[in-house]
Amino acid sequence: MRDILFPFQETALTELHDKINKAHLMWSERDPQIISFSAPTGSGKTIIMTTLFEDLLYGSADSIGDPDSVFIWLSDSPELNEQTRLKIESKSDKIRVRDLVTIDSTFNAEYFEGGSIYFLNTQKLGSDKLLTGTSDIRQYSIWETLTNTAKRSPKKFYVVIDEAHRGTYTSVQAENKAQSIMQKFIKGSKEDGLCIMPLVIGVTATPQRFDNLIAGTTSTVQKVIVPPEQVRESGLLKDRIIIHYPDIQLSADMTMFKGAVDNWRKKCAHWKTYCENEDEKMVNPILVIQVEDGNDREATHTDLGTCIDLLEESIGQKLQPGEVVHTFNDRGTLKVRDIEIQQIEASRINDEENVMVVFFKMNLSTGWDCPRAETMMSFRSAQDYTYIAQLLGRVIRTPLARRISSDAELNSVSLFLPYFDEETVKSVVNALRDSEAIMPTETGTNKELVTLGRNLTYTDVFDAMDNLITYRIDSARKQAPLKLLIQISRALTMDGIDLEAQKTVKNAVLLKMIDEITNLKESGVFENIVATITGFSLGTLTFDYGDNAYSFDESSQTMTVSDFDISRHFEQSGKILGEGLHKEYWIRNSTRDHIDVKVEIIVLTNDTDAMERINDFAEKEFIRLYENNKRSIAKLNEARKTSYERLINASVQPISVPWIMPDSIDFYLPEDSVKFEQHLYCNEDGTFQTTLNSWESGLLDEELKNGVICWLRNLDRKKWSLEIPYEVNGVTTSMFPDLVVVRVDTDGYIFDILEPHDPSRKDNYPKAVGLAKFAEKHWDKFGRIQLIRLKKGVDGREHFYRLDMEKTTIRNKVRGITSNEELDRIFDEDAVRED
Repeated sequence: MRDILFPFQETALTELHDKINKAHLMWSERDPQIISFSAPTGSGKTIIMTTLFEDLLYGSADSIGDPDSVFIWLSDSPELNEQTRLKIESKSDKIRVRDLVTIDSTFNAEYFEGGSIYFLNTQKLGSDKLLTGTSDIRQYSIWETLTNTAKRSPKKFYVVIDEAHRGTYTSVQAENKAQSIMQKFIKGSKEDGLCIMPLVIGVTATPQRFDNLIAGTTSTVQKVIVPPEQVRESGLLKDRIIIHYPDIQLSADMTMFKGAVDNWRKKCAHWKTYCENEDEKMVNPILVIQVEDGNDREATHTDLGTCIDLLEESIGQKLQPGEVVHTFNDRGTLKVRDIEIQQIEASRINDEENVMVVFFKMNLSTGWDCPRAETMMSFRSAQDYTYIAQLLGRVIRTPLARRISSDAELNSVSLFLPYFDEETVKSVVNALRDSEAIMPTETGTNKELVTLGRNLTYTDVFDAMDNLITYRIDSARKQAPLKLLIQISRALTMDGIDLEAQKTVKNAVLLKMIDEITNLKESGVFENIVATITGFSLGTLTFDYGDNAYSFDESSQTMTVSDFDISRHFEQSGKILGEGLHKEYWIRNSTRDHIDVKVEIIVLTNDTDAMERINDFAEKEFIRLYENNKRSIAKLNEARKTSYERLINASVQPISVPWIMPDSIDFYLPEDSVKFEQHLYCNEDGTFQTTLNSWESGLLDEELKNGVICWLRNLDRKKWSLEIPYEVNGVTTSMFPDLVVVRVDTDGYIFDILEPHDPSRKDNYPKAVGLAKFAEKHWDKFGRIQLIRLKKGVDGREHFYRLDMEKTTIRNKVRGITSNEELDRIFDEDAVRED
């Protein structure tokens, strides 16, 4: 696989393997198997499936591959199939191009050939199609080929139904007659001579209809579900959909269109700056314009001429051929003003780099993905809100397949709706939130979802934040430390940070492997494991007719495992170690008997204690290597920093990372928000608005009176926020302290972490312990690190009482507590007022 999978993709892949193994164990002709694989839009379903195909064909760390496996990829669109075929071809470094076979009308075979992935679409499978019958030139129908392969190799045959929610309607009649093509694969079709496929994998973003369809089958159904929140965390999807609509009842469609063009041009400028600064391939955003229907005389009732005029006026030049296109199925090239607007297939839009503007009607929903579509305008009426919600699900992928940390503007899609009012906009928002497909974390209007820039008054404060740190805790699948260590060492070498890192680390790991193998030999464990690997006994069961009795001889014969099987297990051990370490070891011992060397690696990976010690060693080295180089990593471009961040997030142990504040942040502005002064981020007019509860606002007032020069409202679960780890029942999770405030003294700026916390909450003491541990590690980078409560003093008035983890005596007390009652006692004894 050319791409590195995200942790949630690795988890889905593991679950698919588990379900397939279970399906193979349970399968019989009377018990066919179905796996429903539901993954949200933008989660990389095809990439996960490509890796699955590679593993099933060529093996993985947990399994030995079968090169005779056969895959059918079924969809209801030739265009979708071609997109998938090309994606598999581009992403896989193992599957050969000749093994990706598109089935056409000339296809004729008794069985499908092992090792291949066949692409088939329902449009070729109607009763009047050439594939479904026999003739003088066709000996086998496609149904016969499918049945023959399924019966000959039921545990090597996989039918994948792509976008399983499409075309899979059901009713009593449809269920009885199995009329839909996809139902035939799931239920079989006696009239066609098609048996029920032994294993069907339904791949979908919206599984409800598929689940309803298979509910009436005799198949055993297993499910693999990718959680939407994990996809959101990955950065593969935009963070926000921002909806713009008019405040007035008057017709203002072209005014809104001008706003959409300005928004699009703003995104173009932001992307240009970002790509130049980061040395990235240029991202050219697309303006997508949904127009009204037309009639026989005109393509659309929307005034395309005025749209072209406004576009050219805005960009200050004439539009060039190919920059503006349309997707109207019933029209060819359109001549508008003096511009030729060519027709284009939806699937080609994203890859045609010169396309800037796309006109369409209603045909850009299912099966179309365009990460470059950053601004959308709809001239259609409010009654189309459901379709608009569906359409937005196709344009939420991020162009670079990652979140842009430095510029919040580039993590959003903007939608302009001139014919919608507040109520109908709410209908769009609700439709988005209720959608089966994934949506960004936030959906709202441009009045609620704002982008704030750095407050230029505090430029020197931002400059002084270079030494601060944070953590990034997520629910990502954790990877083996050994693999993480090799990967980070390779990255450091490739990025020129430490040219010897990869060589040094590999040498250290190989020495550790030699150490563990030597220890196994000296302890006597080695020979015991070797005996179970290289030889096994064949027992003999004898029936004596005279005595009418059975006898069993356990030691009648000993078989020696062949060199072929030893080599196969050696390769599997290599996948457990990862990064080609088994071959490195084999090369370094090339003067010795090659079977002995392979057996050593097999024994090593089969000893749990030895592998645990190797991984402990690797984890410490991984953390040390990152800590020693994190400042250099922070100076890399964002693409490379993101690759290190993924490695850090995959570590079992939380690791601190530099807290780098971006140039702009995304912020939610509630209706009841009020203005505050001295905030680190603000609107273009210098103002900042938010809502604070009474504790937060009271604490902020007290801090500002006591000399705080500026502050930050630290929101939950934003990628720019300060994040601190703490444990609940052994599971590491995150806290986001409410306020970060900045003071100044003769030595410079001091950054304080303040967490006003309601004592009635169950997570009180774990958070306190987390703050204490954080303070113990990072006391030199922050000033006060306080857990704060509002309670009555001896004067009968309410005051803020603070436990400051900056103080050694306080944090030592807090670190050992195991209950809220203990924390309450410490507050009573040690908390102080600062008013």
